[in-house]
Amino acid sequence: MKFIKFPFSLYSDNAFWVPPIIYDEIVTLKKNPAFEHCKKCYWIAKRNDQVVGRIAGTINHAENKKTGKAYARFGWLDFIDDPEVFKSLITTVEEWARQQGSTQIHGPLGFTDMDKEGLLVEGFEELGTFATLYNHPYYQAHLEASGYRKSTDWVEYEIKVPERIPERMSEFAAKVAERFGLRHLEATRSELKTYAPQIFKLLNSAYSDLYGFVELTEKQIKFYTEQYFTFIKPDFVSIILNQEGGVIAFGLTMPSLSIAVQKAKGRLIPFGFFHILKALRKNDRADFYLIAIDKEYQRKGVHIMIFEKILKAYQRFGIVKVETNPELENNSQVQAIWKDYNPRMHKRRRCFIKQL
Repeated sequence: MKFIKFPFSLYSDNAFWVPPIIYDEIVTLKKNPAFEHCKKCYWIAKRNDQVVGRIAGTINHAENKKTGKAYARFGWLDFIDDPEVFKSLITTVEEWARQQGSTQIHGPLGFTDMDKEGLLVEGFEELGTFATLYNHPYYQAHLEASGYRKSTDWVEYEIKVPERIPERMSEFAAKVAERFGLRHLEATRSELKTYAPQIFKLLNSAYSDLYGFVELTEKQIKFYTEQYFTFIKPDFVSIILNQEGGVIAFGLTMPSLSIAVQKAKGRLIPFGFFHILKALRKNDRADFYLIAIDKEYQRKGVHIMIFEKILKAYQRFGIVKVETNPELENNSQVQAIWKDYNPRMHKRRRCFIKQL
């Protein structure tokens, strides 16, 4: 619990940090099905009996098998602005990684791509999202001084919801649906949950070539279904089915939970649920968490079907701005989607790497 709660004191006066849900952190760090193929170790740094830093080291054997590399990962990195504290943390995780036979270490990364990842290097005065990390600006300087260099960057955009959906957009979406025999899934939250295995399997396929992505196992799919589908708001989700009823594309968005989770201070009980439910009912901002399209249907306009449905929901519920959340800086396919929505690139986060 000291490991989990340290950021709550480090960012206690920061208006842009969005805390994690403490219960989710406990489950992720102690009961994660990723442990079947991941080795992990957690450390805290203490001075005068006060916690002044933390770090996690992980080795994802599935990643190493996929890439042919001997990678280790670091994550859950937080520390006060003190070179001695940072050095004690980073050298400890590096030595641990060497002992495991690793030749490179990169991060911040979690166990899987579903965990928060990437050190914030631009956008420190922008409100974070529930799905992303926040960190002080001095983190980057300490990492670079210790020999870490850029491996890849993710960028994030804020986009504006149009006041009205262009008629040509609706017409094009209808033509795509007719041409390929596609339709929207209309479902309740419980019905959506039954499609979760198909959604995650599509994610495995569509994201297979992205940086650091490792395909989710059946146990992990069940784990994330229980963890994330509890708060799904069906109006904010677009799932596209083919003629056989199979999922070929989806867009998963939610009303923003940033301010609600800040008010909850990371706890669901006694009042956290109240703040979250209130944010789900009334909000003017949304977060775009995931979008995936079967490779067979990419570049065929299916994303227009996804967006038409979601934009209609945004207009009904009064959403005016949307956070895209992180996407790889070279992912031109996704970035092209935002060009019609007055995108503002307002955050950048980085994965660092070092030879051991």
